[in-house]
Amino acid sequence: MPASAIMKDLPIDRSGIAAAAARIQGFVRQTPVLHAVQADFATQHPVTLKLELLQHAGSFKPRGAFNRILSAQIPAAGVVAASGGNHGAAVAYAARALGIPAEIFVPATTPAAKVERIAGYGARVIRSGEAYAEAALACQERQRQSGALDVHAYDDPDVLCGQGTLGRELEIQAPDLTHVLVATGGGGLIGGVAAWYAGSAAVISVEPEGCPTLYSAMRAGAPVDVAVSGIAADSLGARRCGSLMFAVAQRYLAGTVLVTDAAILAAQKLLWDRFRLIAEPGGATAAAALLSGAWVPPSGARVGIVVCGANTDPAKVAG
Repeated sequence: MPASAIMKDLPIDRSGIAAAAARIQGFVRQTPVLHAVQADFATQHPVTLKLELLQHAGSFKPRGAFNRILSAQIPAAGVVAASGGNHGAAVAYAARALGIPAEIFVPATTPAAKVERIAGYGARVIRSGEAYAEAALACQERQRQSGALDVHAYDDPDVLCGQGTLGRELEIQAPDLTHVLVATGGGGLIGGVAAWYAGSAAVISVEPEGCPTLYSAMRAGAPVDVAVSGIAADSLGARRCGSLMFAVAQRYLAGTVLVTDAAILAAQKLLWDRFRLIAEPGGATAAAALLSGAWVPPSGARVGIVVCGANTDPAKVAG
C-alpha cells in the first residue's frame, strides 16, 4: 500500500498527536531541553539536547504506552507486550499507574537491569527466545489465549501518536530547530516525531551499524528483515521496522545514517563527561551521528538531538 494511502487512513498526523498529548497529560513528564556548548560536539552549529532519558521508566516509551492503553477498552486480562526492555518497562509502569495487570515477554538478551525494572513495576515477566522477534511471537500467542490488550512496541497508530508527542513538545521548547536526530529501532519514536514535524524540520534517523532496520528498508523500498547485533541491540534491535512508521518515513524522513558501536560508546562518554547524563547505548545513538561525523549538518543548521533512554548500568558509563 502506498505511504500516502496509509497516512490518509490512520491518524498518524499532527491532529492525532495533539489529541494524544491531551490524553496523556498528567501521566508523562514534560522532559527538559539542554542547550549545549557548540564545542562539546566539535561543531559550529547550535545543538539542543532533548532529555527524554528523564522520562518515567527511563525512556520515551511511556508516551506511546499510555496513549495506547488510554485509547482502548481494557479487558479483564489487562495488557500484554513484547519488548527488548524499555517498552516493557513503560507498559508495566503505565499498567501500575492505571491499576491493570500486565504481562511482558522479553528475549534472553534483555539486560538484567531492565528485567528488574519491569518486575519492579509489578508486571509478570516471561523470558522467551533469543531475540525480540521470538518474544513477540510468544506474546502474540499469549494474547490470543488470554484476550489481553496487546500494546505493540512500535507498529500501532496510538503508540506512534503517543511517541509523536515528544516531537510536539520539542518544537514548543526549541522552535528554531532545522534538523532533529532520532535513534531508530522498530521506528515508533522516529515515526511519531517525523509525523509531527511533517517536513517543517528535517528529521534524521540514526541506527547502529548492527541494527540497520530502517536504513535497509528505505533502500529496499519496503520493510525487510535484517540481522541485529551490537551494543544497542537490546533497545534498537527490531529485525524489521513497522509498516505504519515506514509509510511516515517515506513521506517525511530527511535521511538515514548508520553509526559504529565505537561511536555510540564515545557519545555515551561525552554525555557523561560534559553533561553528567547517563545514557544507555540506544539513548546515545543519535548523538553519535553528530559527534562521529556520520552526519554533517549543513550551513545554518540548528540541531536537535533526542537522548531517548537511560536504562543501563551507571558503572559501565561513569566508571
